[in-house]
Amino acid sequence: MMASLDPLGLPLVTQVVSGERADDGLYGPIIERVCGLLAATGLLFVGDCKMSALATRALVVARGHHYLTPLARVGTTAQQMPQWIATARTALQPRFHLGAMDPEEAERAWEEGYESERVCEATVEKQTITWTERVLLVYSRSYAKALSEGLAARLATATAKVWALTPAVGRGKRQIQEEAGLVKAAEALLRAHQVEGLLTYSFERQESSQITYVGRGRGSQTRAQKVTTRVRYQITEVVSNPEAIASVRAEFGWRAFVTDVAVEALSLADATEVYRDEWLIERNFHRLKGTPLSLNPLFVKRDDQVCGLIHLLSLAVRFLTLIEYVVRRGLAATGRSLVGLHRENPKKASVSPTAERLLQAFSRVTLTLVHLPDRVVRHVTPLTPLQVQILELLNLSPDIYRSLAHNSG
Repeated sequence: MMASLDPLGLPLVTQVVSGERADDGLYGPIIERVCGLLAATGLLFVGDCKMSALATRALVVARGHHYLTPLARVGTTAQQMPQWIATARTALQPRFHLGAMDPEEAERAWEEGYESERVCEATVEKQTITWTERVLLVYSRSYAKALSEGLAARLATATAKVWALTPAVGRGKRQIQEEAGLVKAAEALLRAHQVEGLLTYSFERQESSQITYVGRGRGSQTRAQKVTTRVRYQITEVVSNPEAIASVRAEFGWRAFVTDVAVEALSLADATEVYRDEWLIERNFHRLKGTPLSLNPLFVKRDDQVCGLIHLLSLAVRFLTLIEYVVRRGLAATGRSLVGLHRENPKKASVSPTAERLLQAFSRVTLTLVHLPDRVVRHVTPLTPLQVQILELLNLSPDIYRSLAHNSG
């Protein structure tokens, strides 16, 4: 669990927790730590839908701060969303006259969304507090398209897997012989692909008989017939429910956000942009789990070893963030750019280089020590103009590096 300073992306607080714990209860403690660390009021806490729990929002308000978070579409919110969307559509269509707009203009209009207010009440440390929050309904065509494509893929996959439950009779083809087993397997597939109510299936019971003869005599009169009846269930049809699918698609692209910040201080459009900038926070997790820090599963005997390693790597994340920020700030202040960071395109200029590329520029630097009987000879790879420029942007003197080549007797 990590709290970072936006828009810098600098981690402020890191908390190592076991993986089986639910996310919802982790926000309160880390918010308290941030409040104690910064000793300020009026901060804006931005988080994902797990931060939208009423208890967490109430804690933020009780500490004199503000929040912005999308609502998780579960419980009461899931029940209210259809009505909220209907209200938003009714209000937005007359306002923007979407029918007279070109597609690009209509998309920008819908992106503005619709908002309303409601009063919230919760108990924090045995004290009941009330406050007014804004409910922001935001629509995104690109988000709706992505969800629609995902639904189409899930429907196709679920359809194929339901058909595959009852393969044709053949060698090595396992057959389902109980109706309850077929229904259980099919319903599990629909749940797994989140298409319950969107697909329906039919099946039939099939019987086949096989006659075998038992007995030792040679004549038919001395042998008995044994009839074996085999039962199997076969899927006969898998069809989609157009009305249910259309109803689900109608809500695609809509997201509900809540914030207690006044509209004068944070407009709906600004709130949307603030939340979209949270990819900066996710970047730190990608750095921890991927290149260059590569926090991979490992075997240890004590939990404090895991905690220590993660805290150590979180320091590395802070250094990467600061290196990147300082260099970008210096380039913006001087109007310059860095050329030569991209080995695949040496002439490419960059005004917002990543810390990884900045460090990669020093990957071929070496320090050589030669021990002679009377002295030690040191040699360092000469700095390139690009490396000198990076050090200067970091407010570091190149002489610090060159001093490594000082020879001693």
